[in-house]
Amino acid sequence: MKGKRKLLVAMLVMVLLAAVLGWRGCRHRERVKGDLVLYGNVDIRKVDLGFRVGGRLAEIRVEEGDRATSGRLLARLDDGPYRDELNLARARHDQAVAILAKLEAGSRPQEIAQARALVAERLATVGTLELEFRRSRNLVEDGAISRQAFDDVTARLAEARARLATARQALKLAVEGFRTEDIAAARAEVRAAAARLAQAETRLTDTELLAPDTGVVLTRVLEPGAIVPAGAAVLSLTLDDPVWVRVYVDEPDLGRVYPGMPAQVFTDSAPRQPYRGQVGFISPEAEFTPKTVQTEELRTRLVYQLRVVVANPDRGLRQGMPVTVRLQPPKVQTSAEERGHE
Repeated sequence: MKGKRKLLVAMLVMVLLAAVLGWRGCRHRERVKGDLVLYGNVDIRKVDLGFRVGGRLAEIRVEEGDRATSGRLLARLDDGPYRDELNLARARHDQAVAILAKLEAGSRPQEIAQARALVAERLATVGTLELEFRRSRNLVEDGAISRQAFDDVTARLAEARARLATARQALKLAVEGFRTEDIAAARAEVRAAAARLAQAETRLTDTELLAPDTGVVLTRVLEPGAIVPAGAAVLSLTLDDPVWVRVYVDEPDLGRVYPGMPAQVFTDSAPRQPYRGQVGFISPEAEFTPKTVQTEELRTRLVYQLRVVVANPDRGLRQGMPVTVRLQPPKVQTSAEERGHE
């Protein structure tokens, strides 16, 4: 009797086990065949805008909530100091260009003629003193003049010859022009002045804050009159495109998702007008489900984050808005055993 009872219990356990396995198989087939329904939030890209240079904030031309198209002027600094800096850089550049032109042109014809005339003048002086030197030498030998007078003539002749040598070197320099090293240095100074001029122009341009893309002004961080350091945030802008949706998928469903997979995004305000999109990013790391997305029971599950890029965003999608995403995995072939179970 006891043996029959044990056999009956064993058969009952086997039946229950088969039922559980069959139920899990059905659940697995439903999971494989059905669409993936995921939950998440809208994530709109936001950018904090500021100036690359510092100064006094002169004006802000937008209010919070205004739409800004790409390239629109949003704010402006007082550009007076930067205009003065530009004028100074431009003047120094012009000065460097003029110096280079002077060196490259060399001496003027009038300067060369003047140097030749000076050489001729000093050559004549030397000739006159040489005649006087020869006469004085004969006279001093005869005792007609003193030795001191002869020495004076000799000294003046040596000085005249030295002046003649100086004049000839000056003429040579005037004819040859300036040294190549001086010209190369002047050219380098022109390039440096041009770089400083371009830098001043860029700094003046940076006193205007332009919208990098189309979006909506979210926050006015500062007001006109404030002294703004370089890089400080002045405005916050939310961009119209791209718009993402952050959703999370369980590990068993991860293999059914791939980048570029088509998606539909549903909002509570317009559930019959879904947005089109596609999976753009699949996180390689698992994490716990964020508390803002799922129930307390599901928060302890490990999931993977997906980023769904919305293809046709509009003003109906707001930052942080909860949405539902439906993914339709490609159909898979079922095995003969699975078709038999069905």
